[in-house]
Amino acid sequence: MEEENNKVTVYGMWISTYAKKVELALKIKGIAFDYVEENLTNKSCLLLKYNPIYKKVPVLLHRGKPVFESLVILEYIDETWKNEPRLLPQDPYERATVRIWATYCLQISDTIKKAFISAKDVKEGAFDEFFEKLKVMEEGMKDFFPGGRSKICADNLGLLDIIIVCSLSTYKAAEEVLGMKILDPEKNPFVYSWVTTLLELPLVKEILPPHDKVVSRLEFINQNGFTFQSNI
Repeated sequence: MEEENNKVTVYGMWISTYAKKVELALKIKGIAFDYVEENLTNKSCLLLKYNPIYKKVPVLLHRGKPVFESLVILEYIDETWKNEPRLLPQDPYERATVRIWATYCLQISDTIKKAFISAKDVKEGAFDEFFEKLKVMEEGMKDFFPGGRSKICADNLGLLDIIIVCSLSTYKAAEEVLGMKILDPEKNPFVYSWVTTLLELPLVKEILPPHDKVVSRLEFINQNGFTFQSNI
């Protein structure tokens, strides 16, 4: 009965980077969960019931109570399950700083998706805003991690690791579809090294969709157009 009362369910979509953040956070914390795949063109009654405001994924259902919005869910997970690793620092200033950069990183995620959808001709500068935001992130993370983000492993992942890797997890597929560099090791060495290291972790690989499946979806979007949804 206690196990049933503590049951955790995630409502997501296989290509949603926002839902993947929630899955990864639960994996890091060692929390068992059920996963429900949603079709966002034909949303289930349960999704509409549990997220009546935005009607989007992800939704975390815990003890029968829904929590939505990915950043809110990540903080809920960290506050509910206090075991290590903690996703947010205990120091109030560091905690606030992580929240600021987390919000900014989510903006980067939305920017790259909008750029991809509008990139009929990559020479028209569709990615200019994304590259500018990425440059700011690069410099900001050098200051935030003055010694570098070294010795990354499943036991020391935090909120920013989750958000940056899930936000940019499809960059290789996007590069393949568009035929252009999106994450450049020469222009953004810190972010590039950080993301590529995270993508090699078995825990991260577990929750990410197959590369070929992502390429196929992005090719479809690129050829047919797609209305931008911020929860994808």
